[in-house]
Amino acid sequence: MTSNEQFRIWLEQKNITMPQLFFQHYKELQIRDDDAMLLLHLLAFHEEGNDFPTPADLMARTFFAANEISMKLQRFLQKGFIEITHDVDIDGKIYEKYSLYPLWSRIVRLLEANSIATSNEQQKKEEGAIYSIFEQEFGRLLSPMELENINSWLDIDKHSPELIRAALKEAVLAGKLSLRYIDRILFEWKKKNFTTVKQVEQHAEQFRKRTITQPQTPADKRPKRPIYNWLEEKE
Repeated sequence: MTSNEQFRIWLEQKNITMPQLFFQHYKELQIRDDDAMLLLHLLAFHEEGNDFPTPADLMARTFFAANEISMKLQRFLQKGFIEITHDVDIDGKIYEKYSLYPLWSRIVRLLEANSIATSNEQQKKEEGAIYSIFEQEFGRLLSPMELENINSWLDIDKHSPELIRAALKEAVLAGKLSLRYIDRILFEWKKKNFTTVKQVEQHAEQFRKRTITQPQTPADKRPKRPIYNWLEEKE
């Protein structure tokens, strides 16, 4: 069963409702206020167990004329906001009913598109901040070649901005602030299939636990926490 089929079943079984999302997004779907009201009446009839209200049923609850309701319903069908489906009652008779599944499906797709757009926008902001962070650490503007190098990490190697920042941090701690050194760190991480900073930190922490074996010394002479050199690891 596909996710769309499951979604349709949930709607038909009234396991989920969408009015709040409808109010938030019907304008984005170019639905006018009066049309939105009629769609909500269809939903209300559905909740009451009447899946195929007549224009007379709808006219009894609104100020729309019968011919106006018929025109709106036809327009809803043409625009793909509703559909007419068939079902079988307990006596085996086939009957028609209105389904708002196409409308809810379009709202879900709209939410997904908005989410992707928001995610892409956030990604662009994070990527843009990378250049500023490098310039702050280097204490100067980046050269065109350096900018191209960072671009390749993002666009070709598909390293996340978070991972690139972590590699920069490792280079600063090691006292080897150069794009070549950072590139080698990122290359090592890619070989180890590290895609998150958490994976990097866990691996480095395991190394530090193995390394700190010296006996305790006075606080002022206590050895510093060892820095993991990614480029000199022995497998």
